Formats: sequence, C-alpha cells, structure tokens
Amino acid sequence: MNRTAIEPLRHAVRHLVTAVSSAALYSFDHPQVSRLRGAALDSLTAALEAEPDISLVIIGDELLAGDFPLDTGLYVGRFVEMMRARGIGHVKFLRGVTAGELAALAAALAGGRTEEEIRSTVHIRFGRVEVRFSLAGKEGEEDPLADFTAEEVARVTEIYEGVARNRKLHAAGIADMVGGFIIALRDQARPLMALAPLRDMDEYTFAHSVNVCILNLAQAMSLGINGPLLQEIGIAGLLHDIGKMFVPREILTKPAQLTDAEWRIMRRHPHQGARCLIETPGIPHLAAVVTFEHHMKHDFSGYPAVPPGWRQSLASEMTSISDFFDALRTRRSYCDSMELRQIAGMLLDRRGRELHPLLTRNFLLILSRMMA
Repeated sequence: MNRTAIEPLRHAVRHLVTAVSSAALYSFDHPQVSRLRGAALDSLTAALEAEPDISLVIIGDELLAGDFPLDTGLYVGRFVEMMRARGIGHVKFLRGVTAGELAALAAALAGGRTEEEIRSTVHIRFGRVEVRFSLAGKEGEEDPLADFTAEEVARVTEIYEGVARNRKLHAAGIADMVGGFIIALRDQARPLMALAPLRDMDEYTFAHSVNVCILNLAQAMSLGINGPLLQEIGIAGLLHDIGKMFVPREILTKPAQLTDAEWRIMRRHPHQGARCLIETPGIPHLAAVVTFEHHMKHDFSGYPAVPPGWRQSLASEMTSISDFFDALRTRRSYCDSMELRQIAGMLLDRRGRELHPLLTRNFLLILSRMMA
C-alpha cells in the first residue's frame, strides 16, 4: 500500500461516515450530506491516484488498507460498525469511482437497502464473511468431506513425488483441486473437518500441504476475499513447501535435531521451491512469492535474509500462520500434537513479532469458533 494514499483515504472514511450520520439527522439529499459525499469522493479519488485499487478489510475491530492498519478512532470505528451491520467484511475501490457509486455505498451503510439489495458496482466491490467453524456437526449429519480429503491427499502426493523424481512440477489439475476445496468450504459449516488426517510419517508433507491450503482459504474467505485471488492464495498454500522435495529425505525425516550443516541445506528450500514454481507454466506468481517468503516471519527474524525495506505479501503472512498452526496440531515421531487452546496461546505470544498481528487476531477468532 502506497503510504501517500493513506491520509486521503482516512479523510474519505471520515467524510463518508459523517455523511451517513448526517443523513440520519436531515435527509439523504440534504445539501450538507451531498457536500460531505462530494468531499469523500474527492479524497477517495486522491487516494486512488496513488493506488489503482484499494481494499479495506475488517480484521477484528480494526480496518486494514492493503497491509496498512488505519488508525483506530471514532470515524474508523464507526465505519467498521456500519460495514458489519450490513454484512460487509471487505470493500474494494477501483480507480474511477463515480458520485453515483459512492452515493449507493452511503445508502447501503445508512441501512437504506437490505442485504439482498447491496450489490457490487464497476468500481466498488463488496465481500462478505461467510466461513463458520465448529468441531462437531449435528448428530447424524453426514460429513461431505469424509472421502474427499483422502482422495486429495493422494493427488497432492503425486504432485510432490513427481517433483522429487523429476525436479519438475506439472501444474495440470492444481487449480481444479483448489477450486474443489473452495466449493467444499462454502457448502458446509465445518471446515475443520476438511483438514487431512495424517496416517503415517511419510505422508506428513503431503497432508500438511493440503491443510495449509485449506487454512489459507479459510483465512482469506473470512476476510471477504474471493475470485481468482482466493484461488491463488489456496494454490500458494498447497505448494508452499514444494522446495522440500529438493532436500534429501534423510534430513526431512530425521527424528533428531538437525546438525548445522543439515540445517543449512534445509534453509535452502524456499529458494529452490520458488525457482521451481517460477519455471512452471500455469502457476501463479503469488505462489512463488509465498514459497520464498513463508519462513521469513513478520519481524524478518526467519529466513531467507532479504534487503532492508522488503515488504512481505499478506498471502505469505497468512501462510506462515497456517503453517505454524498445522505443524503444531500434527503429531510426529519427534513432536507430540498440541491442544487447540495451547496452540492459541502460542499464536498470541508470537503476534506482532513472528506473526502478523492483525492476521493472527483474525486467525484466533477463527480458532475460537473451532473451540466453541
């Protein structure tokens, strides 16, 4: 997010909130309300001169513009309340927003339209929070993913083993596979049940990749992200550890602590994975970025080392959280699995340091629904 867009964006939110509040006192067509909407449009247009599009996403009680949190205050807080009241979790502004489109947004926030009447326009697009979590469904309810995960783990196994044998990735079927996960997550209320079971040690990498994909999708969907970007975030999660196929098997499966030499080899896998994905036609560029960045940590205390000023993709930071969570919930020969509440405590402890603070807060909200 270009920092020069932040200040006019704050003004746009302030003017829009004031316009909606004033409309409740006067009328929607009152000159004061029209003036405030015009000021909001001018400020938003100025912000969009620095960025071709701007996404505002609610995470907890905060509003995130790109990867930049807007200051929590009266106007931002009220804007978040208005969006939540209308079932809106995410709004995207594209360059070229018109007065009519902004007036329609103001009417929606004012409650002048039902949720069914709130529609995206050419330059203003809405996203909703639809993902719900529970550890158990209703008695007698059939699990629509009971056989789905085993089949998908087998398909991921083929992809990873193909890279291990040939050092090449074949992209065919990957997008369809992630599309299947998206449909499954939208069609049922127990996404936790979609997490792939781990049946033996050799299956860890494959089951873990499926789970990180599902957790990435759950995070993104809870933020109102949909369409091609949602699928790319899922693909990035599925392939984030593809570089481990270039690491000797005895290092990957070693039950004891790695030596310094073995650890140096292990730390190469983000570079090797990113290179593999960049060279594979049909794989989104975002997947290569996430593969390269997913071990960096929010405070850059991880690896690989990058130049000062480097800005991680939010998709990479989502993947770091998903990776951390699934690694702890899975029992392996050298590490017992942990209870969800214990993992939640560790997430909270790392929030703002190793893990993105706002994304971690959102993941903890998702996790709280798992534990409800």
